[in-house]
Amino acid sequence: MKRMIMGIAGGTGSGKTLVAKSIGEALHQKIVVLGQDSYYLDQSALPFEDRCRINYDHPDAFDCQLLMDHVAALAGGQAVDMPTYDYATHSRGKETVRVEPAPIVIIEGILVLAIKTIRDLLNVKIFVDTDADVRFIRRLSRDINQRGRTPKSVIDQYLEVVRPMHLEFVEPSKRYADIIVPEGGYNKIAIDFIVTKLESLLR
Repeated sequence: MKRMIMGIAGGTGSGKTLVAKSIGEALHQKIVVLGQDSYYLDQSALPFEDRCRINYDHPDAFDCQLLMDHVAALAGGQAVDMPTYDYATHSRGKETVRVEPAPIVIIEGILVLAIKTIRDLLNVKIFVDTDADVRFIRRLSRDINQRGRTPKSVIDQYLEVVRPMHLEFVEPSKRYADIIVPEGGYNKIAIDFIVTKLESLLR
């Protein structure tokens, strides 16, 4: 079976995951999603203090080769064991997630379009474009409620790392997108257009 590889990029908290979920629901789960965040390099050998100092918003933080190997395997009809990532310890989790092949493979993450080796795998490239203040509020809420961070640590990280990396890598990658989706998964018209095109290509 010919499989389609789609990339969904955008800034932190832009709504990338919701876009992927909305596409999957509309296509009755004819997709699988590989989260780029799951492919952070395993830094468990480093002391915790050193792990905390790593710039996780830079392209060098990701295990791009493993991600590319998994995409190739799924495109060839083989299942893969996607790694997991523990945000509390800044290290790769012990568990993996079994991912079975599907007609559409989606790679979702902030730097999907910024890294050329990943970008070159994609048949369809989407950039989710959401206002910076909305994205920051979403990140602040998520990191406090789901990742055990303090408000100060989230704000410091955003100002010192996240925002500069967004301006250097994420925002410029918008120019590679085939489709730009303002406001992410809440843009029902854009999602409908994408789904209609994908249905046509699947046929």
